[in-house]
Amino acid sequence: MNPVRLVLKRHYSRFLSANPERLHFAAHSHHLWPDVTRDAVLACWDDAARLADRKWERVFGEIVPRAQAHAARILDLSRPEQIAFAPNTHELVMRLLSCLDETRPLRILTTDGEFMSFARQAARLEERPRVAVTRVATEPFATFQERFREAAATNDFELVYLSQVFFDSGWAVADLAGIVGAVRNPQALIVVDGYHGFCALPTSLRAIEPRAFYLAGGYKYAQSGEGVCFLHVPSGSSLRPLDTGWFAAFGRLTERPPGGVEYPDDGFRFWGATFDPTALYRFNAVMDWLEREGVTVERIHAHVRALQERFLAGLERRSSRALPVSALVTPRSLERQGHFLTFRIAEAAALARRLEERGVVVDVRGERLRLGFGIYHDEGDVERLLERLGAL
Repeated sequence: MNPVRLVLKRHYSRFLSANPERLHFAAHSHHLWPDVTRDAVLACWDDAARLADRKWERVFGEIVPRAQAHAARILDLSRPEQIAFAPNTHELVMRLLSCLDETRPLRILTTDGEFMSFARQAARLEERPRVAVTRVATEPFATFQERFREAAATNDFELVYLSQVFFDSGWAVADLAGIVGAVRNPQALIVVDGYHGFCALPTSLRAIEPRAFYLAGGYKYAQSGEGVCFLHVPSGSSLRPLDTGWFAAFGRLTERPPGGVEYPDDGFRFWGATFDPTALYRFNAVMDWLEREGVTVERIHAHVRALQERFLAGLERRSSRALPVSALVTPRSLERQGHFLTFRIAEAAALARRLEERGVVVDVRGERLRLGFGIYHDEGDVERLLERLGAL
């Protein structure tokens, strides 16, 4: 097998056959699920039927540790037990925010390119007199890292929050270690939103593992659907989230600590409460399948990059007026590109509707049209996309 070209379409037969005329180029938004996820859903149901009340012993004794190990392996983390799961990243963000002293001023450093899961919450917090939010512009990309490091080193922020890959452009931050190291306040919470990086870009967090939190989930490139998000918690963290669920005390439910609310010494201090474990079964099934197939994040990234290059070359060759390469938001070199391409065009919404009429799924953010590529795509899909674009 060509180390760049992956031949995996057959493993997505149920999603693809359900709508065979559809060209789904929104892998960055809702990645199609491989067939193994259906078996995983049934396995979760069967465990519930077989074990009933005792299913949580299997979930926490086998399913969760396996999921933690997968996430740690992909991110080059040394301690899987520092991974906490939740149904969505917003729940984890709120738990982090609840660690901060509400009686003191809160200064937040972030960017103008954060997804609404954080941007909306930050804007609402900013309405309170004690909260001040500093937003560093992501563009121009060439100077972003330098500008963000300078801002982080200048003031004593209580919370520093930025994306690994920006959702509205696809541009990837390369020097996370440099940014983390630049943060002036040693007590600041540093949070990297890795949702567009996890299982898409080869990532090692080893250098920032002791200092930074990392958020991601399964809805996009981990191909596991909704409900499986996670937070890497730096080892040795003594934070006590005010927003705390009973799963943070799972295994010690009969104990009554005399000195107030206790927290575990690992990532479980950030767990919430009862959730549907089906998503964890799906996540493990996908990660197990990729391992069996020898599909690493490096190979996934190489496959997607080849498809992106083929698509852009096709646009250039055809001199597309509907979607000119000159409208690409990020540099044409794709040197620091996530797994979707973003085009800034005034008619983005209208073009997305016209593509949908032709069976092509993309998405829009304002004047930005996004096309996401995945490992269920091949060269033929790219050519069909070009043909349907050319017919507009």
